[in-house]
Amino acid sequence: MTPSELTSQLARGEDSHYQFKRNATNADGLAAELAAFANSGGGWLFLGVDDDGSIAGLAAADVRRLNQLLSNAASQHVRPPVHPLTENVQTNQGIVMVVEVPDGLAKPYLDNQGRIWVKQGADKRHVTSREEMQRMFQRSALVYADVVPVAGSSTDDIDDKAFSVYFERRYGQTSEYSGLTREQLMQNLGLGDGQELNLSGVMLFGRNPQRWRPAFEVKAVAFPGKVLHDTRYLDSEDIKGTLLEQFRGAFAFIKRNLHHVQRGRGFNTPGELEIPEVALEELLVNALIHRDYFTSASIRVMVFVDRVEIVSPGNLPDSLSPEDIRQGKTIRRNPTLTEHASHILPYRGMGSGIPRALEAWPQIDLVDDPAGNQFSAVAWRPEAEWAADADATKATGEDAGEVTPPVTPPVTPPVTPPVTPPVTPPVEQLLVLLAEHGELSNSGIREHLKLKDRTHVREHYIEPALAQGLVEYTIPDKPNSRLQKYRLTAAGQALLKTGQDQKE
Repeated sequence: MTPSELTSQLARGEDSHYQFKRNATNADGLAAELAAFANSGGGWLFLGVDDDGSIAGLAAADVRRLNQLLSNAASQHVRPPVHPLTENVQTNQGIVMVVEVPDGLAKPYLDNQGRIWVKQGADKRHVTSREEMQRMFQRSALVYADVVPVAGSSTDDIDDKAFSVYFERRYGQTSEYSGLTREQLMQNLGLGDGQELNLSGVMLFGRNPQRWRPAFEVKAVAFPGKVLHDTRYLDSEDIKGTLLEQFRGAFAFIKRNLHHVQRGRGFNTPGELEIPEVALEELLVNALIHRDYFTSASIRVMVFVDRVEIVSPGNLPDSLSPEDIRQGKTIRRNPTLTEHASHILPYRGMGSGIPRALEAWPQIDLVDDPAGNQFSAVAWRPEAEWAADADATKATGEDAGEVTPPVTPPVTPPVTPPVTPPVTPPVEQLLVLLAEHGELSNSGIREHLKLKDRTHVREHYIEPALAQGLVEYTIPDKPNSRLQKYRLTAAGQALLKTGQDQKE
């Protein structure tokens, strides 16, 4: 790392992967920092740097002492040991020791007192909940939620018809002719231990799985407006049963609460769903298969006037990011469940589901929420469809509510030409955000919108707004500058003002 690269990194401040320390004198405290990084995707510790990012510098004697302290902390105060890499960067203020801690392969890492530490923003915290510890063991392949035995269950609780259809389709023969008892068969398939069924067996083939796991269902609600706290709803259903039954029920719920449009086809031909079915299928299957089954919570499907949200318990595992899954990367959180569900649900595996959904419908936001321990897929409805709903609601004298940030319907200003192509909901969100905050960088936009995918924000929010002349660079001569921000143009301000006038 060069001094200029160091200065550039320090200017960005601390976060979950970059920590500043002026000095270190205690091996236990240093071990906690190392364990937190190893448990949270890895990171960099900068020694000789104040909390505000200014360089304090280390003397040569400090560097020798810190190397010894770091070696002791990594090998004797963290279990299992971690293996950090160090680099000394000479600056005008002194030496800065850069310590790189790789993402751990043997999570969870503990300190000398047996405590588990993880990063939380720029700080660290002590893990105390059993569910979070179980998830860490799951990431280390020490235990998986989908093979945990379900107490009190047995092969008598299997839906024989559903299991027989699956077995014959997959193996080409009926289960009765396999030569094995039902208990042996379930154990060999990884769906039980010979006595009790595990979670995979119950959720795939059990009769009334919610008898044992009542929270593992889909809660679906259709709202007339754009906000979750609306006291009214158009449709509501708690969808229970096996994963196949939940998939079918949730998909039917979404379909009956979305519009069917002709898209240039003949008047008498069946309309197509306003959001392609393949995109909704992939998002639903992803939620059902890859959710965190250590968390006792339901999947939520919410249909708003402008979007469909599918929220599944559990944030993305390990260091996986929304951008990673956009590119087809995957980590199997529930490998046994996934293996069998791929022959039951429309699931193809290999990380192809999200890319396929995005190819069919690019207007999808993927939001990872580690703090809330959930992952959301937000599919934006076509603007013409939800605008029609809003107009119809307004005509009845009802207030459909506002989304946060508010989304302004498309308008045609009387004194300016209409925007071509039509302004998309993400662009409208960006315009409202910039009107409230003035100038924002890509990271600032993501922070306010609670989005983490830098590329997605650039492609779906910033670039379309720039292309339509609604937003401009604050440093136009250097589009790729790290100090670059974005602000509204006169056209963008006029569009917002006209939209507000029409609302009034």
